[in-house]
Amino acid sequence: MKIFTNPNYDFVRWRWHAIALSLVVILAGAYLIATRGLQKGVDFEGGSIVIVKFDQTPNIPAIRNLFGGDAVVLEYGPRANNEILIRVKRTGSEIGADLSREADKVVTTLQQANLGTFKVIGTEIVGPVVGEQLRKQGLLATVLAMAGILAYIALRFQFSFAVGAVVATLHDLLICLAFLAVFRYDITLNVVAGLLTITGYSVNDTIVVFDRVRENMRSMRRDNLTTIVNTAVNQTLSRTVITAGTTLLSVIALYLFGGEVLKGFAFTMLVGIISGTYSTVFIAASLAIMFQGRKPLKGQPAAAPTATRPGRRRAS
Repeated sequence: MKIFTNPNYDFVRWRWHAIALSLVVILAGAYLIATRGLQKGVDFEGGSIVIVKFDQTPNIPAIRNLFGGDAVVLEYGPRANNEILIRVKRTGSEIGADLSREADKVVTTLQQANLGTFKVIGTEIVGPVVGEQLRKQGLLATVLAMAGILAYIALRFQFSFAVGAVVATLHDLLICLAFLAVFRYDITLNVVAGLLTITGYSVNDTIVVFDRVRENMRSMRRDNLTTIVNTAVNQTLSRTVITAGTTLLSVIALYLFGGEVLKGFAFTMLVGIISGTYSTVFIAASLAIMFQGRKPLKGQPAAAPTATRPGRRRAS
């Protein structure tokens, strides 16, 4: 199925504009992260989450005042459900009954405040040591994934392409983190899973373009790398749009109907798919061109030597 018939868009021409736009978004996200930080979930920070359902509309400001600045109180799900999420940091040990002490304290405090009839519909408890381990493992998984991508593309294609793909993938991760900071989503294991999924998704799109670049090296050996890359991006444009579009529809459905638990994952995927498609078309191949420079391409046939006019013999 083709969406575009013989597209001939000059994507490489807009590479500096695309890079400038990405830098604006990434720097804005970095500023927000530096000033107010990423909102870590209970998976990484440690603590207790208690989800309660009230019989009537809960007075959220009063509940926030009840627990002070050390707790996070949010609506959970649709407002009509009258459900709220209360998250408190862990302060005790991780042994025996201490694991559930904060959760029990939250319930007791709500009961004593007489803010309405409620019932507990869910709890989640993670100790600080476990949270620290999960944070290190999540970071290690991301670093190892990037290293594997760099090695794989360097062996299959060449190093300049590998650097372009890794930088484009880092671009997608930073864009996702920027949007997570803007919209104040908790960084949880689900979000880390979304970031790693985006890493694979973005690289897969990039490799499709690089494969076509390698094929075009044989049939377009007299053309420069810019023309070869631009042609490859146009040749794969329909495939890129169809793949991104169908995946995006699934993620939108997951975001709308997957519930609060999967909302962070779905939002990360939503931003990542858009950013990954954008970086595949505008960033990855353009960066490969910049890193390659004028060096010869690995595997590209040498251009045929220019024929020289035979000289005349001097008459003896």
